[in-house]
Amino acid sequence: MIILGVDTSLRSTGYGVMEVAGSRYRALEWGNIPNAQGLATSECIRNIHLKIAELVEKWAPDEVSIEKVIYAKNANTMLLLGEARGAVIVAATEAGRPIYEYEPRRVKMSVCGNGLAGKQQIQRMIKTLLNLEKPPQNDAADALALAICHAHSRGILAGERNRV
Repeated sequence: MIILGVDTSLRSTGYGVMEVAGSRYRALEWGNIPNAQGLATSECIRNIHLKIAELVEKWAPDEVSIEKVIYAKNANTMLLLGEARGAVIVAATEAGRPIYEYEPRRVKMSVCGNGLAGKQQIQRMIKTLLNLEKPPQNDAADALALAICHAHSRGILAGERNRV
């Protein structure tokens, strides 16, 4: 099974493509989709959509895992995050890929065993779990963590579906 994990944000959306075979994970591709501060929101959304569509076409993931929006400090941030998530959701659904969402604490618990784990701890665990040479950039590590969380959820929580 191939899972695409996506950690959405307007300026630096992280992505991670992971293959799962039994209890083994293998990272196939990871990175982030950078959008400069001065770039119009519409262009940022377009860039996110195009890159996710490209990844879906290239890797043909069986399923897509994204972070569930729970809280933002300000309404504008929440709106922008929702727009970025929409770009990801549209790109995946256009290709017929099912999308599942997970709360940040659940992702951290799944990967680190601690729902309050910090960014560096997630990066170190992703490096270890996926046998990478170096820790991935923050957003990419979060995206790979989403893919791992989804793989765990599919195996452990049979019947529970968090589909968008």
